[in-house]
Amino acid sequence: MTKTDQVGSAGQKSLVIVGATGMVGGYALRDALENPAVGRLTSIGRRKLGISHPKLTEVLHLDFANCSPLAEVLSGQEAALFCLGAYTGTVTDAELRMITVDYTIEFARVLRLSSPDAAFSFLSGSGADPTGRSRIPYARYKGEAEKALLAAGFPRVYIFRPAYIYPVEPRKEPNFSYRLLRTIYPAFRLLFPNQVIRADDLARSMVDAVVSGTGQRGGPVFENRDIRAIAGSLRPPWR
Repeated sequence: MTKTDQVGSAGQKSLVIVGATGMVGGYALRDALENPAVGRLTSIGRRKLGISHPKLTEVLHLDFANCSPLAEVLSGQEAALFCLGAYTGTVTDAELRMITVDYTIEFARVLRLSSPDAAFSFLSGSGADPTGRSRIPYARYKGEAEKALLAAGFPRVYIFRPAYIYPVEPRKEPNFSYRLLRTIYPAFRLLFPNQVIRADDLARSMVDAVVSGTGQRGGPVFENRDIRAIAGSLRPPWR
Protein backbone atom coordinates (compact mmCIF):
# COMPACT_ATOMS: atom_id res chain seq x y z
CA MET A 1 0.00 0.00 0.00
CA THR A 2 1.40 3.37 -0.97
CA LYS A 3 1.14 6.65 0.88
CA THR A 4 -1.17 7.93 -1.83
CA ASP A 5 -3.50 4.98 -1.30
CA GLN A 6 -3.90 5.90 2.35
CA VAL A 7 -4.92 9.52 1.89
CA GLY A 8 -8.64 10.25 1.68
CA SER A 9 -10.47 12.75 -0.47
CA ALA A 10 -9.86 16.46 -0.04
CA GLY A 11 -10.84 17.54 3.45
CA GLN A 12 -11.03 13.99 4.77
CA LYS A 13 -8.59 12.35 7.18
CA SER A 14 -6.76 9.06 7.12
CA LEU A 15 -7.21 7.36 10.49
CA VAL A 16 -5.67 4.28 12.07
CA ILE A 17 -7.30 2.40 14.97
CA VAL A 18 -5.47 -0.11 17.15
CA GLY A 19 -7.70 -2.47 19.11
CA ALA A 20 -10.88 -2.30 17.03
CA THR A 21 -11.98 -5.76 18.20
CA GLY A 22 -12.33 -4.44 21.75
CA MET A 23 -15.37 -2.70 23.19
CA VAL A 24 -14.34 0.95 22.80
CA GLY A 25 -12.27 0.29 19.70
CA GLY A 26 -15.24 -1.45 18.09
CA TYR A 27 -17.47 1.58 18.59
CA ALA A 28 -14.68 3.84 17.33
CA LEU A 29 -14.48 1.72 14.20
CA ARG A 30 -18.22 2.02 13.57
CA ASP A 31 -18.19 5.75 14.17
CA ALA A 32 -15.19 6.32 11.88
CA LEU A 33 -16.77 4.30 9.07
CA GLU A 34 -19.89 6.47 9.23
CA ASN A 35 -18.04 9.74 9.84
CA PRO A 36 -17.73 11.81 6.62
CA ALA A 37 -14.58 13.46 8.00
CA VAL A 38 -12.79 10.10 7.74
CA GLY A 39 -11.77 9.25 4.19
CA ARG A 40 -9.68 6.16 4.84
CA LEU A 41 -9.53 3.91 7.88
CA THR A 42 -6.86 1.37 8.79
CA SER A 43 -7.52 -1.15 11.54
CA ILE A 44 -4.52 -2.85 13.13
CA GLY A 45 -5.12 -5.79 15.43
CA ARG A 46 -4.43 -9.41 16.28
CA ARG A 47 -7.86 -10.72 15.30
CA LYS A 48 -9.96 -10.31 12.18
CA LEU A 49 -12.86 -7.87 12.31
CA GLY A 50 -15.18 -9.93 10.13
CA ILE A 51 -16.49 -6.90 8.24
CA SER A 52 -15.71 -5.11 4.99
CA HIS A 53 -16.20 -1.50 3.94
CA PRO A 54 -14.90 0.69 1.09
CA LYS A 55 -13.07 2.92 3.59
CA LEU A 56 -11.53 0.07 5.56
CA THR A 57 -8.12 -1.58 5.28
CA GLU A 58 -7.49 -4.34 7.80
CA VAL A 59 -3.97 -5.22 8.92
CA LEU A 60 -3.26 -8.22 11.15
CA HIS A 61 -0.29 -7.78 13.46
CA LEU A 62 0.45 -10.29 16.21
CA ASP A 63 3.51 -8.86 17.98
CA PHE A 64 2.97 -5.35 19.32
CA ALA A 65 6.29 -5.60 21.13
CA ASN A 66 7.75 -4.99 17.67
CA CYS A 67 5.82 -2.57 15.46
CA SER A 68 8.64 -1.93 13.00
CA PRO A 69 6.90 -4.10 10.33
CA LEU A 70 4.03 -1.56 10.44
CA ALA A 71 6.18 1.35 9.28
CA GLU A 72 4.83 1.38 5.73
CA VAL A 73 1.22 0.91 6.83
CA LEU A 74 1.60 3.84 9.24
CA SER A 75 3.13 6.15 6.65
CA GLY A 76 0.90 9.06 5.69
CA GLN A 77 -1.55 8.63 8.56
CA GLU A 78 -3.08 11.83 9.89
CA ALA A 79 -4.69 10.52 13.07
CA ALA A 80 -4.52 7.48 15.36
CA LEU A 81 -6.61 5.93 18.11
CA PHE A 82 -4.91 3.50 20.46
CA CYS A 83 -7.54 1.39 22.26
CA LEU A 84 -5.51 -1.75 22.91
CA GLY A 85 -5.61 -2.84 26.53
CA ALA A 86 -6.37 -5.49 29.12
CA TYR A 87 -8.53 -5.72 32.24
CA THR A 88 -6.88 -5.99 35.64
CA GLY A 89 -7.12 -9.56 36.87
CA THR A 90 -7.43 -11.12 33.42
CA VAL A 91 -3.65 -11.18 32.83
CA THR A 92 -0.55 -11.28 35.03
CA ASP A 93 0.96 -8.05 36.32
CA ALA A 94 3.88 -8.39 33.91
CA GLU A 95 1.50 -8.88 30.98
CA LEU A 96 -0.63 -5.93 32.10
CA ARG A 97 2.41 -3.65 32.10
CA MET A 98 3.62 -4.96 28.75
CA ILE A 99 0.24 -4.40 27.08
CA THR A 100 -0.43 -1.07 28.76
CA VAL A 101 3.01 0.52 28.58
CA ASP A 102 5.36 -1.32 26.23
CA TYR A 103 2.89 -1.88 23.40
CA THR A 104 1.73 1.73 23.53
CA ILE A 105 5.24 3.16 23.48
CA GLU A 106 6.39 0.85 20.68
CA PHE A 107 3.42 1.67 18.46
CA ALA A 108 3.85 5.39 19.12
CA ARG A 109 7.55 5.15 18.24
CA VAL A 110 6.88 3.70 14.80
CA LEU A 111 3.92 6.01 14.12
CA ARG A 112 6.02 9.05 15.04
CA LEU A 113 8.75 7.99 12.62
CA SER A 114 6.27 7.21 9.82
CA SER A 115 3.75 10.02 10.34
CA PRO A 116 5.32 12.71 12.54
CA ASP A 117 2.36 15.09 12.17
CA ALA A 118 -0.33 12.60 13.22
CA ALA A 119 -2.76 13.40 16.04
CA PHE A 120 -3.01 10.71 18.72
CA SER A 121 -5.96 9.68 20.93
CA PHE A 122 -5.10 7.32 23.78
CA LEU A 123 -7.55 5.28 25.86
CA SER A 124 -6.27 5.65 29.41
CA GLY A 125 -8.33 5.34 32.58
CA SER A 126 -9.59 7.29 35.57
CA GLY A 127 -6.95 7.57 38.26
CA ALA A 128 -4.00 7.21 35.88
CA ASP A 129 -0.91 8.46 37.70
CA PRO A 130 2.01 9.80 35.61
CA THR A 131 4.03 10.35 38.81
CA GLY A 132 4.28 6.59 39.39
CA ARG A 133 3.36 6.92 43.07
CA SER A 134 0.00 5.15 42.93
CA ARG A 135 -0.26 1.81 44.72
CA ILE A 136 -2.57 0.56 41.98
CA PRO A 137 -0.56 -1.06 39.17
CA TYR A 138 -3.13 -0.20 36.48
CA ALA A 139 -3.00 3.49 37.47
CA ARG A 140 0.81 3.51 37.43
CA TYR A 141 1.01 1.77 34.06
CA LYS A 142 -1.56 3.99 32.38
CA GLY A 143 0.22 7.02 33.82
CA GLU A 144 3.56 5.79 32.52
CA ALA A 145 2.10 5.35 29.04
CA GLU A 146 0.53 8.81 29.16
CA LYS A 147 3.82 10.41 30.16
CA ALA A 148 5.66 8.70 27.31
CA LEU A 149 3.06 9.73 24.73
CA LEU A 150 3.09 13.36 25.81
CA ALA A 151 6.88 13.37 25.46
CA ALA A 152 6.93 11.54 22.11
CA GLY A 153 6.78 14.70 20.00
CA PHE A 154 3.35 14.37 18.38
CA PRO A 155 1.81 17.77 17.62
CA ARG A 156 -1.47 16.74 19.27
CA VAL A 157 -1.99 14.05 21.91
CA TYR A 158 -5.33 13.52 23.63
CA ILE A 159 -5.51 11.41 26.78
CA PHE A 160 -8.96 10.03 27.63
CA ARG A 161 -9.49 8.93 31.24
CA PRO A 162 -12.95 7.34 31.47
CA ALA A 163 -14.33 6.04 34.75
CA TYR A 164 -16.80 3.14 34.43
CA ILE A 165 -17.44 2.46 30.75
CA TYR A 166 -20.97 1.19 30.20
CA PRO A 167 -20.86 -1.50 27.46
CA VAL A 168 -24.26 -0.50 25.94
CA GLU A 169 -24.64 -3.88 24.24
CA PRO A 170 -24.75 -7.17 26.21
CA ARG A 171 -21.41 -8.93 26.58
CA LYS A 172 -19.59 -11.39 28.82
CA GLU A 173 -18.23 -9.20 31.61
CA PRO A 174 -14.55 -9.73 32.50
CA ASN A 175 -15.07 -10.02 36.27
CA PHE A 176 -17.56 -9.71 39.14
CA SER A 177 -17.02 -5.98 39.59
CA TYR A 178 -18.06 -5.29 36.03
CA ARG A 179 -21.07 -7.60 36.32
CA LEU A 180 -22.15 -5.70 39.44
CA LEU A 181 -21.63 -2.28 37.86
CA ARG A 182 -23.66 -3.27 34.83
CA THR A 183 -26.51 -4.42 37.09
CA ILE A 184 -26.61 -1.22 39.13
CA TYR A 185 -25.78 1.09 36.21
CA PRO A 186 -29.20 2.85 36.01
CA ALA A 187 -29.00 3.94 39.66
CA PHE A 188 -25.24 4.54 39.55
CA ARG A 189 -25.66 6.84 36.54
CA LEU A 190 -28.29 8.93 38.34
CA LEU A 191 -26.30 9.20 41.58
CA PHE A 192 -22.83 9.62 40.07
CA PRO A 193 -23.23 10.87 36.47
CA ASN A 194 -19.59 11.91 36.18
CA GLN A 195 -18.35 8.45 37.13
CA VAL A 196 -19.86 6.70 34.10
CA ILE A 197 -19.61 7.01 30.33
CA ARG A 198 -21.25 5.03 27.54
CA ALA A 199 -18.77 3.10 25.40
CA ASP A 200 -20.16 4.60 22.20
CA ASP A 201 -19.99 8.15 23.56
CA LEU A 202 -16.38 7.62 24.64
CA ALA A 203 -15.43 6.21 21.24
CA ARG A 204 -17.14 9.02 19.34
CA SER A 205 -15.31 11.61 21.45
CA MET A 206 -11.95 9.97 20.79
CA VAL A 207 -12.56 9.89 17.04
CA ASP A 208 -13.82 13.47 16.90
CA ALA A 209 -10.83 14.78 18.85
CA VAL A 210 -8.34 13.67 16.21
CA VAL A 211 -10.35 14.08 12.99
CA SER A 212 -12.35 17.23 13.74
CA GLY A 213 -10.15 19.04 16.24
CA THR A 214 -12.52 18.88 19.21
CA GLY A 215 -9.59 18.12 21.46
CA GLN A 216 -7.93 21.43 20.67
CA ARG A 217 -10.53 23.19 22.83
CA GLY A 218 -9.16 21.49 25.94
CA GLY A 219 -6.88 18.78 27.17
CA PRO A 220 -4.50 17.21 26.58
CA VAL A 221 -6.05 15.18 29.40
CA PHE A 222 -9.80 14.59 29.44
CA GLU A 223 -11.33 13.23 32.62
CA ASN A 224 -14.71 11.50 32.64
CA ARG A 225 -16.60 14.79 33.16
CA ASP A 226 -14.81 16.31 30.15
CA ILE A 227 -15.57 13.29 27.97
CA ARG A 228 -19.26 13.51 28.84
CA ALA A 229 -19.26 17.18 27.86
CA ILE A 230 -17.62 16.43 24.51
CA ALA A 231 -20.02 13.58 23.80
CA GLY A 232 -22.98 15.78 24.66
CA SER A 233 -21.85 18.39 22.13
CA LEU A 234 -21.56 15.87 19.30
CA ARG A 235 -24.71 15.41 17.28
CA PRO A 236 -23.47 13.76 14.08
CA PRO A 237 -25.67 14.82 11.12
CA TRP A 238 -25.19 11.43 9.50
CA ARG A 239 -27.08 9.68 12.35
